[in-house]
Amino acid sequence: MVKKKAAYQVAVVGATGAVGAEMIQVLKERKFPVETLHPLASSRSAGGTVSFRGADVTVKELTKDSFADIDIALFSAGSDVSKDYAPIAAKAGAVVIDNSAAWRMDKDVPLVVPEVNPHDLAWHKGILATPNCSTIQMVVALKPLHDEARIQRIVVTTFQSVSGTGKEAMEELMEESKVLLRFGQPEPKVYPHQIAFNCLPHIDEFLPTGYTKEEMKMLHETRKIMGDATIRVTATTVRVPVYIGHSEAVNIETERKLTANEARAILSTAPGVQLYDDPAHALYPMPLIVAGQDEVYVGRIREDESIPNGLNLWVVADNLRKGAALNAVQIAELLVR
Repeated sequence: MVKKKAAYQVAVVGATGAVGAEMIQVLKERKFPVETLHPLASSRSAGGTVSFRGADVTVKELTKDSFADIDIALFSAGSDVSKDYAPIAAKAGAVVIDNSAAWRMDKDVPLVVPEVNPHDLAWHKGILATPNCSTIQMVVALKPLHDEARIQRIVVTTFQSVSGTGKEAMEELMEESKVLLRFGQPEPKVYPHQIAFNCLPHIDEFLPTGYTKEEMKMLHETRKIMGDATIRVTATTVRVPVYIGHSEAVNIETERKLTANEARAILSTAPGVQLYDDPAHALYPMPLIVAGQDEVYVGRIREDESIPNGLNLWVVADNLRKGAALNAVQIAELLVR
């Protein structure tokens, strides 16, 4: 754990990216006890400023000497940076909370969602990992149901926003939309195909099996976080022309039957979950209402009539907040608590 102090030296690596900026915002909103914020980025972004608690803080270049006296280092600068610099930060005495895929499946690194497996913080060795954004929101919604009836199988299709790729992807969606509305032909740069007014069943690299790395992350990360290697998971991940907010159609098969009403009752009191399920009045989770919110929204809960013990759920969350920045800050809150 982190040594108990009144306030902490906090570094944000990748401070000028979409998630890094959100981390700084969440630290401020949740009044995390930051004594000094240390925004770090590549040489290209160094020298700029970020706003924190009413002041402009200069962004410094990330180097091997950046972590002297740092208590907590929030990383969101990609796997390569995390692989190189997280061990350096940990050796310097900081506790690293990493948002990339670099350490998630390392057997010596806890993969933590605070509402699901906070107990795993106890065995960290200086580096902690936060899961993939699509995994986080799914396990927050499913863990309470798993505890009640043991989930045996998960079938999930994701509809993931472009902010999951980063600022350049968000700009590409905007520019392509403008071009198309002028009856022009866009030229994709970030994605292999046009994303505006389109859906791409292609997130991360394809593997020889035909699955993508993103789809396999949902399998392996879910098992590690839930502490159950027997859960069967199959995923299809899709990029959609939405700015913020990932949506998921989730089908589960449980050992014991759960009715839709039982599931609603369980989720209505589950930590980090907002039950939003009244389709008769057109109330169901959507990215438009979830963007900027901390909770994982769950609706469209109904029994799967094709199997005895099945449920369908529609799960939506802000991927920049609960899917990344908020989850990391919540871990930091547990560490200092």
